[in-house]
Amino acid sequence: MTIPTYELNDGRSIPAIGFGTYPLRGSEAVDAVVSAVEVGYRLIDTAVNYDNEESVGEALRQCGVPREELFVTSKLPGRHHGYDEAITSVQGSLDRRGLDYLDLHLIHWPNPSVDRYVEAWRALVELRSRGLVRSIGVSNFTRAHLDRIIADTGVTPAVNQIELHPAFPQVGMRASNAELGVLTEAWSPLGKRAAPYGEPAVVAAAARVGVTPAQVILRWHVEIGSVPIPKSATPARQAENLDVFSFSLTADEVAAITALGRPDGRLFGGDPDVHEEM
Repeated sequence: MTIPTYELNDGRSIPAIGFGTYPLRGSEAVDAVVSAVEVGYRLIDTAVNYDNEESVGEALRQCGVPREELFVTSKLPGRHHGYDEAITSVQGSLDRRGLDYLDLHLIHWPNPSVDRYVEAWRALVELRSRGLVRSIGVSNFTRAHLDRIIADTGVTPAVNQIELHPAFPQVGMRASNAELGVLTEAWSPLGKRAAPYGEPAVVAAAARVGVTPAQVILRWHVEIGSVPIPKSATPARQAENLDVFSFSLTADEVAAITALGRPDGRLFGGDPDVHEEM
């Protein structure tokens, strides 16, 4: 299966769908990532706080796919937001995976009360200049957070990975990302316990196209221009989640799924202005 790509604002390309690894650990993570690569995923998303970097690294060694064909992402935890701490943290991420470089490194959360995310961004800019990270971005940043780091460094993140699913479609934040030239990635793209598999808008689209409700939701992400990062340890489900490029949704179907959004649609209290994750 050939996966389409998006061009990032730094000129590099990223697959249009990725494989999430939270909360996989140990041998389960190794097996799941090897399987994901075998069925066709090339974007593998991890984080320091997922505590699975060693397992993901082992899977990448076992999968048999050349390193240059893989797109490996990790994320900087809040406890490493200082400039020097961030430099050390990224080197640790590389060492734990056994890699020479990361394709994308994100600041996991802004943690505004700590107020060191600007230092962390300066460190990622430096790491990119050293070639240890090919592209740099953020996760869970608001427009105000983005504006601040861009004003400080003159460097715009390539990616902003945010909570994004039909119950929380983030119309405004997606528009801000697009205005700045930042690609939107989606964590929890199916909505976990809030997954709207039984909603009429999803059921009708699935019946029309002859796919599953989960595939409809992942295709909705493709239609709105976000990169979904679904997770499954089951090879058959991994393959199903990846198979979203052979059909399309109508504009009305996309609008109906977006209309499922609710003001209280977040999966937990993950408001980036107040949530802290160290």
